[in-house]
Amino acid sequence: MRKKMNTAPVWFSLFTLCLLFSSVLCRSLQKTTVFEVSASTRLAKHALTLNPHSLKTPLQAPYTTASTYSVSIHSRTSLRKHTHKTYDSLTLARLARDSARVNYITSKLDFKLSNLTRSDLKPIQTEIRPENLQSPVTSGISQGSGEYFARLGVGTPVKQYYMVLDTGSDINWIQCQPCEDCYQQSDPIFNPTDSNSYSKLSCSSTQCSALQVSSCSRAGDSCLYQVSYGDGSYTGGSFATETVSFGSSGSVPQVAIGCGHDNEGLFVGAAGLLGLGAGELSLPSQVKATSFSYCLPDRDSASSSTIDFNSAMPVDSVMSPLLRNPKIDTFFYIGVTGLSVGGELLSLPPSIFEINESGRGGVIADSGTAVTRLPSKAYTSLRDSFKQGTQHLPASTGFALFDTCYDLSSMTRISVPTVAFHFAGGKTLSLPAKNYLIPVEAGGKYCLAFAPTAGSLTIIGNVQQQGTRVSYDIANSKVGFSAGKC
Repeated sequence: MRKKMNTAPVWFSLFTLCLLFSSVLCRSLQKTTVFEVSASTRLAKHALTLNPHSLKTPLQAPYTTASTYSVSIHSRTSLRKHTHKTYDSLTLARLARDSARVNYITSKLDFKLSNLTRSDLKPIQTEIRPENLQSPVTSGISQGSGEYFARLGVGTPVKQYYMVLDTGSDINWIQCQPCEDCYQQSDPIFNPTDSNSYSKLSCSSTQCSALQVSSCSRAGDSCLYQVSYGDGSYTGGSFATETVSFGSSGSVPQVAIGCGHDNEGLFVGAAGLLGLGAGELSLPSQVKATSFSYCLPDRDSASSSTIDFNSAMPVDSVMSPLLRNPKIDTFFYIGVTGLSVGGELLSLPPSIFEINESGRGGVIADSGTAVTRLPSKAYTSLRDSFKQGTQHLPASTGFALFDTCYDLSSMTRISVPTVAFHFAGGKTLSLPAKNYLIPVEAGGKYCLAFAPTAGSLTIIGNVQQQGTRVSYDIANSKVGFSAGKC
């Protein structure tokens, strides 16, 4: 008798492969994903009453790797008590900071690509005069900067400070005494005279020459720096070298760092900023890291994570080529080829995510931007496809920059189309639903957390990165994404 052929459905075979071999493969095949509405709503309500951690005590992160250097990461909400009584007010404040951040990145690109000269910027205060000294004050800039912070040691003997993490900057700086103008911070302001390892850089030093904006002091041959940010924040002062310590992991001497005597802006109690960009003055470059990785905790939770230098990429990482823009060295670019919604690739030209000959376009992942920004054509295609797959959900009115929102107040869990990034090399990163459908009001209003931009640059925001370890393998020009390694 002729043997009967196996007529098991193809989907069963694929499902079996998912279970046996790869959860990443399984996610890439899914057309829909489950969103736990009730859990997300509880977390949003908890954010209104969250008791922030003390800024004085370093916390032990829940996940660490066997890296050379590792320090803890904390969200803005977990470190600083906000004054918002409602979640929609908190969301609006976040989105205002988000818009300022996007403006900063685009203005930074425009400045570099338009070949502006140093004379187009605010002149540096070339001499710190004693008669101008005053007590630390809070700037009038109400929105502030910084969404994630790391605990780092500075000086000898070492003192610990909370610093803003910024993947879109290269310059590291800290507020310094004497202050011509300093904003309020929770840690004592760094005093360079108390450190045995502090040393000013000369104007002829290679580090001073690498600054985009610099000058020489009138009192001598010492280098002065200046950095301006998109929300109006500003820092300027002496450029020096100092020992930087990574908790019990070790320390690195002679790291170039700005000693800011004139600082305007509200950095949520942080002492300064760590530049994690690709330029030669960034922290990864100066500690000669062949790789670094970070995982951003949920911004509504009290959890913490780590940033690791010289750590091995998790074996389950979804990898993409790590690209560089020959026109600007600050940003690490990611080789994205497309987007899919509900398992279907969007009809978009690959060039929409590529860096063009003028240095514009491309894709970066940014720690300071919250909501992923897409070129308008890509956003419209993603939004329309997502709306097509969510017709079973009750629509709601828009909210601030969001135009696709839902009333989920009566629901505990729902099924929504899977949103995924597709990388060069054929790899796919499917996002958890909580990373693109976010609460904007505590009452159950949720919005699609993507937004259009008039420019050509795609920015993958921290909402989409939350809960995923993002690894930059600088030595091998790869970037990896691994869910849950926090």
